[in-house]
Amino acid sequence: MSHIIAIVNRKGGVGKTTTAVNLAASASAAGKKILLVDFDPQGNATTAFGITKEAGLPTIYDVLTGHCKIQEAILPVTGKGGLGVIPASADLSGAEVELVNARQREFRLRDRLKILQTEFDWILIDCPPSLGLLTVNGLAAAHGALIPLQCEYLAMEGLSQVLKTIEIIKKQINKGLAVEGVLLTLLEADQPPNRQIDQEVRNHLGELVFHTTIPRDPCLHMAPGFGRPGVWFHPWSPGARAYQAFTLELMGKEKTA
Repeated sequence: MSHIIAIVNRKGGVGKTTTAVNLAASASAAGKKILLVDFDPQGNATTAFGITKEAGLPTIYDVLTGHCKIQEAILPVTGKGGLGVIPASADLSGAEVELVNARQREFRLRDRLKILQTEFDWILIDCPPSLGLLTVNGLAAAHGALIPLQCEYLAMEGLSQVLKTIEIIKKQINKGLAVEGVLLTLLEADQPPNRQIDQEVRNHLGELVFHTTIPRDPCLHMAPGFGRPGVWFHPWSPGARAYQAFTLELMGKEKTA
């Protein structure tokens, strides 16, 4: 059975999509069969894999609205046999409005993914930076929620709201949902405020925080412009090596669960 992970944070710019694409690429390189669902209308995960958002290309919007089957929307990443992407486009922003009155609207993504539950080891859902209906769909479909958290005070302010939302989803919609963990991102270890936030989060959340941290690394931000995740663009950069280590940590956690 596929393990489904929703990557969530209500704040943008915290490394959510960077985490999604580099985790997908690293896990595929480690031998896992991976599907990445770009569930953000900005479509940045789509761009990061060099997928052109051309007219007529099936997207997750078409899957949600019933215009195509989910298998038809999966694009294999060239040269990477164990990695597929379901792209997103700006059309997805209209899905929240269109689904407002739909029956079982919270389960639209979950129901579409059921047919793929034996096809992949991990299904990663890159949710939008909000706690709206799309993110609710992502959490309703997931077994675990992965929360990238930038090491700054403003990012920390939204963490409690994300955790509260996850708890509500668990109680009311998806009893099997768990917090996969909190991943500290954009860390500048030589900056005292960053180190302080790192320690505060670990003191507060304990084992929910991954041991691996992701440093601020220009290579990770340059890579999407070349249509490649950072772990392919510059695999020996500090950020790429950190994502490779994080992937191994997550795989190890899965084995001991």
